[in-house]
Amino acid sequence: MEISAAGRFEVRITAADVGKRVSVRRLAGNVAAGEKFTDTVGVLTSWDDDGMLTITRRDGETVRIPESALVAGKVVPAAPARRRGPAASYGELARVASRGWRPVESERLGEWELRAAAGFTRRANSVLPLGDPGVPLDAALAAVRRWYGERGLPAYVQTATGAEGTQELLCAELERRGWLREVSAELWTGGLAPVADRAEGAGVLLSRAAGEDWLARYQRKGVSEVALKVLGGGASVWFATVPGAGGGAPAAIGRLVVDGRWAGFAAVEVDPGLRRRGLATEVMAALARRALAEGASAAWLQVETDNEGARALYGRLGFTAHHAYHHYRAPEADGS
Repeated sequence: MEISAAGRFEVRITAADVGKRVSVRRLAGNVAAGEKFTDTVGVLTSWDDDGMLTITRRDGETVRIPESALVAGKVVPAAPARRRGPAASYGELARVASRGWRPVESERLGEWELRAAAGFTRRANSVLPLGDPGVPLDAALAAVRRWYGERGLPAYVQTATGAEGTQELLCAELERRGWLREVSAELWTGGLAPVADRAEGAGVLLSRAAGEDWLARYQRKGVSEVALKVLGGGASVWFATVPGAGGGAPAAIGRLVVDGRWAGFAAVEVDPGLRRRGLATEVMAALARRALAEGASAAWLQVETDNEGARALYGRLGFTAHHAYHHYRAPEADGS
């Protein structure tokens, strides 16, 4: 917090700082019983004429603060220094992740990419808004709704928060227009070599296609031809399988896409009856060695915020959160 030479807190932010990352302290709780403070760090996404501030935190949650409650505030660096893991910008990671989970159809709207894959996963059926759509926001969102409506799909926009260059302001504009945030997750990064060194990967079979055995363990049942195209899309895709006992469904599976220096892990799944035996680590180690052999050095993966088991595993393997991402769904049409 900003403290003056006289030892007093100072508010050193104004409405002109909308769009910047700020740290504020405000009064909270029962002031009569003794002053209590709450600190908030995030992007200042609005400062209304009625004196209400909105700050979007790293996880995408918004906090509304009356100007009258402010005790101190200042602009802070756009993103904290990373302590470990490969350095990467949001834009680089967003593009790599998109190339690793390709739609079957896409179209440009300025610097936005509209993506569709018959509804198979939100990631392949949402707008990736990396830059300027080339038209005012309301016109862009109207075009997005038309494009997805023509395909019988709900309109989604994928946004991100929590890193330099992410889209807190766009999130705030979508929310003001009634778009609903349905799903949030995080993209984590880490080094490949530490993953490869964690296990031998013995007994893990690698293939270039998702065969019937692999699909028997995949959480999404009844996979269509469109889904198979998404699963198989990417620069260099590998599928890992740990065979199950007696020729049944595999004990564990995983998917990897290698793209330059990056390797992306996905669909790491283990038979519920065989968890906590190191099978997920074996799968990831085998895939990591494959990626290293192809010249990659860094890794990324996506994990839901409430998947505590996966988050614990990836943390042990050296991964850390880079940014959060969110899917906003268009509101129902007026009058519906």
